[in-house]
Amino acid sequence: MKYLIAVLPLIVGFILDLIIGDPYNLPHPVRLIGKMISSLEKLFRKLCPDRLILAGTLLSLTVLTVSSAVPLLTLILCYCLNPWLGIVIESILIYYILAAKCLYKESMKVYRAAESHDITQARHAVSMIVGRDTDKLDEKGVIRAAVETVAENTSDGETAPLFFIALGGAALGFFYKAANTMDSMLGYKNEKYIYFGRFSAKFDDIMNYIPSRLSALMMILASCILRFNTKGAWKIWRRDRASQESPNAAQTESAAAGALDIQLLGDAYYFGKLHRKNTVGDNTRPIEAEDIRRVNRLMFCTSAIMLAFALSIRIFLAFLFF
Repeated sequence: MKYLIAVLPLIVGFILDLIIGDPYNLPHPVRLIGKMISSLEKLFRKLCPDRLILAGTLLSLTVLTVSSAVPLLTLILCYCLNPWLGIVIESILIYYILAAKCLYKESMKVYRAAESHDITQARHAVSMIVGRDTDKLDEKGVIRAAVETVAENTSDGETAPLFFIALGGAALGFFYKAANTMDSMLGYKNEKYIYFGRFSAKFDDIMNYIPSRLSALMMILASCILRFNTKGAWKIWRRDRASQESPNAAQTESAAAGALDIQLLGDAYYFGKLHRKNTVGDNTRPIEAEDIRRVNRLMFCTSAIMLAFALSIRIFLAFLFF
């Protein structure tokens, strides 16, 4: 039974995400975490108006504690009542944590608009999955933004959560999702968040340090399985992985750029302000809409490799401690 408890929720949660994806019309725990962050931001800014780093740190610690304690206590109760009830509830929680199907669906909206050369619809579709300004992007810029976000979120939305779920179940998975959500909401280096969001940004860097690199290596392996440019993926990852200001920002993007023989990243506008960024990859060929489909194949294959790795960890931990 201990091995079923170790692996079944992970397998079922992974499959549910692939089949169903995010339930847009139902309450979603990650969206609830986002609402909690927004509410607590107002509270802690009022409590510590002149000590914004402290205020942001207190918010982060509160969100991390609540986001992991609630699923942990829920699972302890369910597993105590009945192991099968625990498996069902943990499977559902893991399903909520993963985001491969949602990322695929949203990026394919960009693909279809780009294929039909509907730049207005393409800009709108990509604005749903990226944080940058999209109103002035040309067709290739829209495609590049979609490819980049799939490559980046292969780690943030799929393989990194699987890594933490492998180590600590759904509760640790939600701990990671809370850290990642805070960074996406607060981790900006603008006047509003440069101090308030500092802890969130640094903590997310720490949380993603190992998973992002592991994800890149698995993406390189996936490129071999899919018969993309594996040598290019390895070369560009080694060369460009540290090209960005954030230590984790270019890990999977550089691997994807090398695998697909394209160039990614570069300058982008955020909230009307130009942010200078180095490019990753070589401009071997022009980017095209088909690259959105290719990077999605990379994402799914990389996720499957990480699932196998995560299941191995779960079995090993079950053998070691139970």
